[in-house]
Amino acid sequence: MLNIRLQRVGRKNDPSFRLVLINSKFAARSGKAIEVLGSVDFRKKNIDKESFKADKIKAFIKQGAQVSPTVHNLLVNAGLLEGKKKNVLPKKTVQKKAEAK
Repeated sequence: MLNIRLQRVGRKNDPSFRLVLINSKFAARSGKAIEVLGSVDFRKKNIDKESFKADKIKAFIKQGAQVSPTVHNLLVNAGLLEGKKKNVLPKKTVQKKAEAK
């Protein structure tokens, strides 16, 4: 199964991420990406759409590639996917926030 997820690159204390297409069956052993679909730097305030290969991302999703929850939220923010954001916080954090309200 193919997944679209983030792959950390960069120096120590200076993270940046690649948006990669990876085969989940062999990801744990090799970690090699089939294709790099873009790059993201979360330290910047706004994430530009031009850093993604939008046509390839949409094509792989149509072919059945799964998208990680963080990447899904990133693509919704960029306007490449329609729908609601997914909750990516740990369950305990969500319960504490609900109790605080």
